[in-house]
Amino acid sequence: MAPKLSLHYDREGDILYISKCPPYAAQDSEEIGDDVVVRLNPQTGEVENLEVLFFTARLGSGDTIEVPLDAELRLPKDG
Repeated sequence: MAPKLSLHYDREGDILYISKCPPYAAQDSEEIGDDVVVRLNPQTGEVENLEVLFFTARLGSGDTIEVPLDAELRLPKDG
């Protein structure tokens, strides 16, 4: 079964977390521009988490948040 995507907002840090799994210490982290941090699986290089910094500040300014990643969104198959 494919992992579910979860969203969590940290009000104090103003960070939106987008996750396929809980973050863990061994993940590699890289800022991919425009205050977006990606967390990668250390063995496969697969993107497991994104952190969008200054999230509400961006929304209040009307800015579009673009992340330089390919995304395939689909509904999970039953069963």
